[in-house]
Amino acid sequence: MAGSSTGVLFKITTFGESHGKAIGVVIDGCPSGLLIDESFIKLKLAQRKPGQSDITTQRNEDEQFEILSGVFEGYSTGTPISIIINNKDARSEDYDHLAHTFRPSHADYSYQTKYGIRDYRGGGRSSARETASRVAAGAIAMLLLKEHGINIQAYVKRVGKIEVQSSYELLNLNKTYESKVRCPDDLVAQQMEDYINQIKLEGDSIGGIIECVIKGVNPGLGEPVFDKLHADLGKSILSINACKGFEVGSGFDSVNFKGSELNDVFDKNDKDQIITLTNNSGGIQGGISNGMDIVFRAVFKPVATILKEQNTINDKGENTVLKYKGRHDPCVLPRAVPIVEAMAALVLADHLLRSYSVKL
Repeated sequence: MAGSSTGVLFKITTFGESHGKAIGVVIDGCPSGLLIDESFIKLKLAQRKPGQSDITTQRNEDEQFEILSGVFEGYSTGTPISIIINNKDARSEDYDHLAHTFRPSHADYSYQTKYGIRDYRGGGRSSARETASRVAAGAIAMLLLKEHGINIQAYVKRVGKIEVQSSYELLNLNKTYESKVRCPDDLVAQQMEDYINQIKLEGDSIGGIIECVIKGVNPGLGEPVFDKLHADLGKSILSINACKGFEVGSGFDSVNFKGSELNDVFDKNDKDQIITLTNNSGGIQGGISNGMDIVFRAVFKPVATILKEQNTINDKGENTVLKYKGRHDPCVLPRAVPIVEAMAALVLADHLLRSYSVKL
């Protein structure tokens, strides 16, 4: 299978399936001498893991990982870092009824047509289980970025029609992970949680929007023309399961303004640094960071796997009715927040190495 690797200098390759023995990742290009804080990797995996609350799937994975190579006495050696995470609570028998049936809007049919075979147990490689490998790699990327003063924070901005109205600048993003739904606005978070629980009782699912804020990026990150920073971020974020849309800065709302209203006027701050008075560009102009906060949003559709009966077809082309059995997320947003952060970190780490000679 092609397409399991991403990055140029900070490059990762993930492997494994939802119900295989293990999943994992190989990270190639991490500079030597980086302190590999395993407790931080464990924290990020815990933020993504299933079974963490009553609004997520109840699959119980402790996400214990093992670093097999590339780290010596707690520091990166400059050689490939490999990490493995064993699967412990797969319950493959829950998926026997899907052996010959295609779930609507899932990857079942497209995988079958492309490869002529598919692992129906949890979706195999198409499962969001694979993203744990990305989060582990993203944690190491975050450790590298931290050395350069770069911080990434994402949060759930919208679930269905329930949306945070305040700008991220007025929110305490450090509170994001205190909420089950990963929203730092207490009032809105409770409304979101109540709504997700309602959707769960109905056997249905709901989507929403995650906003991500990246602070501390110096001007000059990004490689025109085809490797623009926002283009690489877009590809990375859109590779996450159930992600159907991506925008930077004012994004699609830009169509509602004239150039004279939307342009970011340059000025200088009290430190004599060049800034823009507004940030409609989302911190990226011409595909290159301009020193302002990088702000983007990702749209996630409702999870395709639901408990309601649905009309579908089987692998013989016959009409049938699917009544799904098993565990699923009624809303992917809470567990997608650390995945968005991880994928953004991988892109930023790669572009950091591509733009500068990095020495720790």
